[in-house]
Amino acid sequence: MRIMGLDVGSKTVGVAVSDELGWTAQGIETISIDEEKGKFGYDRVAEIAEQYQVEKIVVGFPKNMNNTIGPRGEASKAYAEHLKEQLGLPVVMWDERLTTMAAERVLLEADVSRKKRKKVIDKMAASMILQGFLDSQN
Repeated sequence: MRIMGLDVGSKTVGVAVSDELGWTAQGIETISIDEEKGKFGYDRVAEIAEQYQVEKIVVGFPKNMNNTIGPRGEASKAYAEHLKEQLGLPVVMWDERLTTMAAERVLLEADVSRKKRKKVIDKMAASMILQGFLDSQN
């Protein structure tokens, strides 16, 4: 069963998909979105879900460090609800605190240039969110 992981931001959505056994997460792409224009990338997420025969979606849930839910957390919940209704797939919210920072640290340690980091950071964060979920299931 393939599972999709999403890192939902205000400008992009990072996408990762598991292997068929649900052991490893691989970054697929970064979808550009524009909240102000109402472009959220739902159709592209649906295309990827169909292409990879995804059976479940894990959406990163950016809680505050004190465990409260801020505006980004509310936006991620709304995004997850919309996907659940549109695709009819189970959607799980996964605590993603510090995943983008961890992804940034990994890329910095690998000496990846700022320009290249910007292109892959969200996809990598989605992979880390999904891998955390997969590890908790196995």
